[in-house]
Amino acid sequence: MRLQFTLAFALLLSFACLHAQKPGNIVARTTMDTRFAPFYHGVASGDPMPDRVMIWTRLTTQAVGPIQINWAMATDTGMTQIVQSGTATTYDTLDHTLKIDVTGLQAGTWYYYRFEYQGRYSLVGRTYTAPSGPDVDSLRFGVVSCSNYEAGYFNAYGALAQRNDLYAIFHLGDYIYEGAGDGQGDRDHDPDHEIIDLDDYRMRHSQHKLDEDLRCLHQMYPFITVWDDHESANDSYKDGADNHDPQNEGPWTDRKGAAIQAYKEWMPLRDPDIANRERIWRTLRYGSLMDLIMLDTRLYARDEQVSGNAVNDQQRSLIGPEQLGWLSNQLETSTAQWKVIGQQVMMAPLEIPFIGPVNTDQWDGYNAERQRVYDSILTKQISNVVVLTGDIHSAWANDLPTTTYNPSTGAGSVGVEFVATSVTSGNSIVNVPVALINGSNPHIKHLNLSEHGYYVLDVNQQRAQADFWNVTNIANPQQYGQSLDASWMCLDAAAHLTQATDSSTASAAAHGIQPPKFPPNLPIAVDDPSTTDGLVALLGGYPNPFHTDFMLKYYLHQPAKVSVRLVDLQGKVIEKRNLGTEPMGLHLVEFAPEKIPNGIYLAILEVNGRTATHRMIKY
Repeated sequence: MRLQFTLAFALLLSFACLHAQKPGNIVARTTMDTRFAPFYHGVASGDPMPDRVMIWTRLTTQAVGPIQINWAMATDTGMTQIVQSGTATTYDTLDHTLKIDVTGLQAGTWYYYRFEYQGRYSLVGRTYTAPSGPDVDSLRFGVVSCSNYEAGYFNAYGALAQRNDLYAIFHLGDYIYEGAGDGQGDRDHDPDHEIIDLDDYRMRHSQHKLDEDLRCLHQMYPFITVWDDHESANDSYKDGADNHDPQNEGPWTDRKGAAIQAYKEWMPLRDPDIANRERIWRTLRYGSLMDLIMLDTRLYARDEQVSGNAVNDQQRSLIGPEQLGWLSNQLETSTAQWKVIGQQVMMAPLEIPFIGPVNTDQWDGYNAERQRVYDSILTKQISNVVVLTGDIHSAWANDLPTTTYNPSTGAGSVGVEFVATSVTSGNSIVNVPVALINGSNPHIKHLNLSEHGYYVLDVNQQRAQADFWNVTNIANPQQYGQSLDASWMCLDAAAHLTQATDSSTASAAAHGIQPPKFPPNLPIAVDDPSTTDGLVALLGGYPNPFHTDFMLKYYLHQPAKVSVRLVDLQGKVIEKRNLGTEPMGLHLVEFAPEKIPNGIYLAILEVNGRTATHRMIKY
């Protein structure tokens, strides 16, 4: 089966992807485009299989209790050729996010989908089901990691959205960052403090989904994701994190649970085990050409990071015996030509003579477990193993060497590894001179410690190739200039890297999967919102339930006169504020009601005489 786009799809696609018009200053911190109300966060899809795919959205609403949302999936952007549709329910306990596993689909097919609530439609999303069978001859994916919101603009996401020659996006972790805002500009984190509890993590995910480049990329392609550490806390492991203080920030189990819950609410991830909420490791199959095996090297079984000789302790785990047994089984039973492992931290060794491992947060800190993975590949004679990695804000192409490795021929390598640089996160956390790395680690064939961007993974029956692309500017929004840094490939059955003479673009065209570039965006058919929706978006109260104080968060689409009040269910006013005329943008107002009994209260926002209400629970 030859995978290809058509000119019609490419032209119709221009209706689907629309950037918000930022109010005033182009570097506005957060945008809430009225055209998207009440689906401000757009749409997303993920975890495609031959007969199904997850679709996602989030409703911004004042309603409480169960809320029913209609959805439909079609084979055209006009949504006239409906193939599946239904009604699903979301709740405030899910932060009004909604995920649906749409089944009964055809393999290797582009679909379009949207949501509807009370006569308002979401953006139209596009997704692609995994191909199946023996005739799959080529695949292309975008690979990204490490998107720190305040470190710069997500221009790598925008550049990927404009490529239009991919089938999915692999995000290898650090989709959000948990740190406090630095107060240096309009790209500060929201909330501006370090995120600790469930409401904090939800707000940070919400901020990312409002970024127009990320919203557009989600709209264009299905995502296949795993978390790394910053979705919870820096250098996290199963029982704690470097950036977690139990005395001041509470039990790690509470923070870890909140991070996992928010991630699974806000990401289009299919839960591989409903009975085990901590599990995300899973396999997605792309016909006879590729199996994608996604691991969790971070939260599920990792022991705390150590240094010195302790890294050789035979009892230390990175993925743990349960996941290791599962991985070995996936590799051994796979009938696909390429076994691609998506995971978080660099697997290839990185050592300096007389010093040792540079970073023991990587597989270098868990030598025995890495050797067990290598032994599984070697003893079962697994061929064509390709590891995809993120985490370290720099681009690498590595052989995976054993003790018999020959850097001249590549013999003694069990597979290859491609490491994605960051979307925005600061370069480079590997603070070692390039010459010293190259001289001490001959299995490392390419590295770039100073750029931002992504790579394209192009897989066919002859080779698996990574094209490393650098974006030219993350300091200004919508700067989508990019340049090819390097291309490296692993030939079929070779298990080591060879430098490619050209990017895979030419190969893609030869296989019929290089469609025309995007035409300019055309207007999207979304009706203007009602007067009330067009004036204010009430985003919620945080935390909820609250114990002593909370804040109400809202977004004004234009300057307006604002007052807020907290009342009980009998209408008694507990606290009231007249805030005067406030400017367009995101606003927070804090409440600290004293000596009120536990129970249900209403936070009422009045804007130019119109009201919006949010239920708050005091405990």
